[in-house]
Amino acid sequence: MSGADIELRKVHKVYYKDRLEIPVLEGLDLDIAAGEFVVLMGPSGSGKSTLLHLIGALDSPTAGSVRVGDARLETMSERQRTAWRSRHVGFIFQMYHLVPVLTAAQNVELPLLLFKMSASDRRERVKTALDIVGLAERADHRPNQLSGGQEQRVAIARAIVTDPDAILADEPTGDLDAKTSTEILELLNLLNAEFGKTILMVTHDPRAASYGRRTLHLDKGVLSREETRAVRPPAAAASG
Repeated sequence: MSGADIELRKVHKVYYKDRLEIPVLEGLDLDIAAGEFVVLMGPSGSGKSTLLHLIGALDSPTAGSVRVGDARLETMSERQRTAWRSRHVGFIFQMYHLVPVLTAAQNVELPLLLFKMSASDRRERVKTALDIVGLAERADHRPNQLSGGQEQRVAIARAIVTDPDAILADEPTGDLDAKTSTEILELLNLLNAEFGKTILMVTHDPRAASYGRRTLHLDKGVLSREETRAVRPPAAAASG
């Protein structure tokens, strides 16, 4: 497992509603080194989720360039972006988006079904991902048999099962209590420190932000300021 560097240059993103032009990002430059854990903060509507979507190839910029590792995302067709995204990016959201009728292991396996891979290789990948998030013993449980924190860990296992270059997390602890939030943040810290994953996390929570090496503040589509802090050593992997 390893991370990828991220580079944005003069990125503009404009949405249109009827004839109204709505600028969201305005000439944004951003560099994230491979293996960095960066936090993005800012008021609602400042463009945080849009920025994640551009880096994760869920959307394309109106102007400017977006590079993740060796991939130039702004040059890709929608089909190319979909194929690239499935291999190189893991998404974690506030809502877990698990399929209720599937077990934890089956939910984690879903991204692998897009690839030519034997069933035994898929099982091995799923087992490794569930081991990393501390849920190997819950592999056969369905989402309604898991706590909120366990559901989010299944979602994280699903995000890492393809061994992505970057993990993009949008308010991953927003629906969790303080204790469970800490467990999830320590898990992200582990993925960064031990497995070298490049992580960009959006959060409104200053305590969650303290897990990042850098905190970037986005306001009205512009990066307004940056804070840097010492690297936080990873705690032991959470369980239960």
